[in-house]
Amino acid sequence: MSENNKIEELDINQLMKIRRDKLKELQQQGKDPFEITKFNRTNTAGEIKSNYEKFEQKDVTVAGRIIAKRIMGKASFCTILDCDEKIQSYVSINDLGEESYKAFKTFDIGDIIGITGFVFKTRTEEISVHAKEVTLLSKSLRPLPEKFHGLKDPDLRYRQRYTDLIVNPEVKESFVIRSKIISNIRKILEEKGYLEVETPILNTISGGATAKPFITHHNALNIDMYLRIALELNLKRLIVGGFDKVYELGRVFRNEGMDIRHNPEFTELELYAAYQDYNDMMDLTEEIFSRTAKDILGTTKINYQGQEIELAPGWKRITMIDSIKEATGIDFNKINTDEEAVALAKEKGIEIPDKTKETRGDVISLFFDEYVEETLIQPTFVYDYPVEISPLAKKCVKDKRLTERFEVFIAGREYGNAFSELNDPIDQYERFKKQVEAREAGDEEAGMMDEDYINALEIGLPPTGGLGIGVDRFIMLLTNSSSIRDALLFPTMKPINNTNEF
Repeated sequence: MSENNKIEELDINQLMKIRRDKLKELQQQGKDPFEITKFNRTNTAGEIKSNYEKFEQKDVTVAGRIIAKRIMGKASFCTILDCDEKIQSYVSINDLGEESYKAFKTFDIGDIIGITGFVFKTRTEEISVHAKEVTLLSKSLRPLPEKFHGLKDPDLRYRQRYTDLIVNPEVKESFVIRSKIISNIRKILEEKGYLEVETPILNTISGGATAKPFITHHNALNIDMYLRIALELNLKRLIVGGFDKVYELGRVFRNEGMDIRHNPEFTELELYAAYQDYNDMMDLTEEIFSRTAKDILGTTKINYQGQEIELAPGWKRITMIDSIKEATGIDFNKINTDEEAVALAKEKGIEIPDKTKETRGDVISLFFDEYVEETLIQPTFVYDYPVEISPLAKKCVKDKRLTERFEVFIAGREYGNAFSELNDPIDQYERFKKQVEAREAGDEEAGMMDEDYINALEIGLPPTGGLGIGVDRFIMLLTNSSSIRDALLFPTMKPINNTNEF
């Protein structure tokens, strides 16, 4: 720890001791604020400030956290912050009385108080509450960071989101936007007849995606279980069961790396519609993105990290093979064997991760990752993916080596994944077998055999379109956030040793 940090820590400890001494004195006087169970607030600061004419000279009761305070002898000003706004209060000894005013002067920045008084404007035209009564509702025993000048250290902000929300108002607003985005997605889907459902988080196998799962143990059953890595298979079981349109907005968990785009748990939207295909899912994706931007931000033209992006419908649509050809001049329609594709990869210095992936389809995917993905700034649907990397998608009629699958890319990142769902149980069984073989060869992300899902397909899954959207990335896009941690209230963080001694 640096000398400055030691001094700062010492100062904080001294301040915390002073605040605890104040609390102890209040408790000895029978005025313990932590014994208060309820406070009858009549209005928020936002309501008062947006409707001043209605509240002028009227009595109100507000409550919030002290964020500023100016003591001026027999009269003082303080500013409190509540759920939606801040508001100033004028506090004087003449209104409160000597004892109550003396107590008010001992209140600290960060304390939560209630104020009853009438609404007025000061000489500087600031809407304020002229206090008749002030009540200490909660004692803040730890000072706010940097004496409320701001909490800037990203690591500390993510670890102490509660403090971040207090001292950085723009952070709070971004999470209000997050909530509105999720509500708007629900509204769009419900307008279209989709039914929201809930499926298990704990499963006996991992399935529905290629990812490394988290494993836990169920004591009563004495079996290992997996936190879901996707929502897909259970939702498609519901289509088999007779629902035409279903969706789920929920957390999924993947035991993989962490970076600005990945958190071990994240929110995913998955939806499925009977009698539709991946073209319908493209249209729906455009609508979800464009309508949500318009409804929440008032425009479909956004700025993301310095890049102007237009989300209005009419997005570019291109096959994966054509996108590689457009970027490199290499045409995989003319490369027909695994051997040719692997030789080309070696020639271009593209490393193939393991022997099980030395196929034409895997090489196509690697070329796309290397040369194309980061160049896709404006919204783009890349479709017709190789069958080797699409174990749950229906094969293209014209080329059985490809599947009716697309991903959507914006600002060089993938935001959604969709299929014309594979509903042939025999084909699905064979693809699951290949996933099992890859898993047995050491691929921890490969899927498992799901016998019950095969059973469901044998009952009969109608032609179905399915779509998954990474909700956190979508929120990053609309809030101009560079890191997924800025889109999550409580991102996963590595623990640190931090003891609080009282």
